[in-house]
Amino acid sequence: MPFDRFDDPVTPNRARRRTGFLCRALPAAALTVAAAATAYSAETPKPSLLPETVVTATRMATPSREIGSSITVVTGEELARRKISFVSDALRGLPGVTVNRTSTRGSFTEVRLRGAEANQTLVLIDGMKVNDPALSSQFDFANLLATEIDRIEVLRGPQSVLYGSDAVGGVINIITKRGAGTPVVTASAGYGSFNTVETKSGVRAGGKRYKVFLGGSYYRTDGISAAAADRGNSESDPYRNRTINANAAFRPWDILQLSLGGRWRRGKQETDAFTTTAVDDDSFTDSVERSGQAEIKLTLLDGMWENRLSGSLFENELDNDGGAFGASNTTGNRRKWQYQTDFIFETRETVASKHTATFGVENERNRVRAQSAFSDVDRSIESQSYFGQYQIGLFDRFFVTGGGRFDDNDLFEDTTTYRVTGAIQIPETNSKLHASIGTAVKNPTLFELFGFTSTFTGNPNLQSETARGFDVGVEQKLFDGRLVGDATFFQNRIDNLIQGFGSTATNLSGTTRITGVELAARARLTEGLEVSGSYTWMTTKDAAGTQLVRRPRHAAGVKVDYRFLEEKRANISVDLNFNGPQRDNAFGPFRQETLGGYVLLNAVASYRVSDQVELFVRAENLLNQSYEEVYTFGTPGISAFGGVRIRFEPATLLKGKG
Repeated sequence: MPFDRFDDPVTPNRARRRTGFLCRALPAAALTVAAAATAYSAETPKPSLLPETVVTATRMATPSREIGSSITVVTGEELARRKISFVSDALRGLPGVTVNRTSTRGSFTEVRLRGAEANQTLVLIDGMKVNDPALSSQFDFANLLATEIDRIEVLRGPQSVLYGSDAVGGVINIITKRGAGTPVVTASAGYGSFNTVETKSGVRAGGKRYKVFLGGSYYRTDGISAAAADRGNSESDPYRNRTINANAAFRPWDILQLSLGGRWRRGKQETDAFTTTAVDDDSFTDSVERSGQAEIKLTLLDGMWENRLSGSLFENELDNDGGAFGASNTTGNRRKWQYQTDFIFETRETVASKHTATFGVENERNRVRAQSAFSDVDRSIESQSYFGQYQIGLFDRFFVTGGGRFDDNDLFEDTTTYRVTGAIQIPETNSKLHASIGTAVKNPTLFELFGFTSTFTGNPNLQSETARGFDVGVEQKLFDGRLVGDATFFQNRIDNLIQGFGSTATNLSGTTRITGVELAARARLTEGLEVSGSYTWMTTKDAAGTQLVRRPRHAAGVKVDYRFLEEKRANISVDLNFNGPQRDNAFGPFRQETLGGYVLLNAVASYRVSDQVELFVRAENLLNQSYEEVYTFGTPGISAFGGVRIRFEPATLLKGKG
């Protein structure tokens, strides 16, 4: 996706007994939200589940009321209020989202959408695909800090038409901030449990012809034992992260814009060994991520015709010291070119309608280089893709989007995918009906095709995984628009699922079936008090009828934000996330174990001392839950973190000094 598109607006664990009580209390909390909405002041701003426009559903800024896809947006304002450090924490509790972190901060972290595998979730940062090209082709959220993010858009359902391979469960699009207006400098620093230190800084500026931004962050913690302490492990496993992000846009003429962006991140995580269970040892992973992108945007015919040509490079390098298993170095990189053209026009004279036609072509090359005592591999794969999409809106009530894609692959069968969505606005009842249906593909990874280790042989005859899915739902505003909620039913079917356990990879026969319901609601009870919640019920079974691992049947989240005192200087944010029991793989001999459910209660309090200085304190796992997200790997208990955030405009300070 173009870079500057976003300038537009296991054994059962030992969870405490009170978990069950709180889990049963979540539905009651949702009913309380609805009841409290009746006390809403008529002057209070109306809540909304989505901002005015979203980008990811159509690859261009589109009014959310016209979107038929299921999408959730986490705003930068919400991230700032909740003092989120890692993006994965911002995703917990969202409809259809499952997060599994192996252990302490920096440990391998998977995110799944609607029951699809983690490597069937496509992740973008500022429009660039960041799934690892080398190994599993999934994105490890362990190292993604929530620094200077404008918003996160979570698009659910098959999305290969616009995004190609990996978008089976959906797309997570992280959109960072851009420069704008008078130069602004921000900085924050904090310290907390486990000897944790976090610092962030950023500077941004912009004018009619330019926008620039530069940001950086540092995170360090001594952590806990990656292998569960409840199982006799005690050695702490520290983690370090450094991240730098920059972007700029220049508009020499009104019709032409040039955009550049780059990102560098280095993380080092000490880990523990895993044989039949996780145990203490001296293993570690040192990873470096580098990316860069550039785009030219040409707008003609008074804005009716937009053209974008972009190129990007992404590289992820992993150095593993596996203790008894030896050392290895794996580097995956992706080079991508794409051209997209959009035609936007209206036909008011005949039928009151508006139209957008989008066409695009992409060329993507993935390469892996792997070195260890067992192998020395240098392999690559290339594909050429063509896609088209058409959006039409009729009478400002009916909105339909349809599209198709053809992928020309050089190592396996070519694929064709489609997607159709619809939205109907019913202002008489303050309702919106929405539905979508589509297909997606997940191509075999380079590791599955060629293999890099002495115990795994690649299978060059693998076929792409294919999926077809649909959803249908209704968004409803109640109590004169003072409460808004959404209910969505979805199904997804996946064929040719690739099984990578053992000595090689194979396509499994049969169909994996996923069915679920997503509920979401938001209410602003008073001018400063807002409550939101979500609940997901989901059943996942492979062709043999076995429940898929790390997919809880029940998951829910409730968030409360209260801003008070003069100019809302004080803020209290509380979030409660419930993750139900789930299955996980155990080894030696291979079997499945049940991980117990758990509830995570986090809270943040902040106070803005002045327009420039804010103090905050954050507490995590206030219930001190003992739980496992991955079999035999531990998780942190109760912890606290405090700090200060500073924001100032250099020009204002200089003016005041003069």
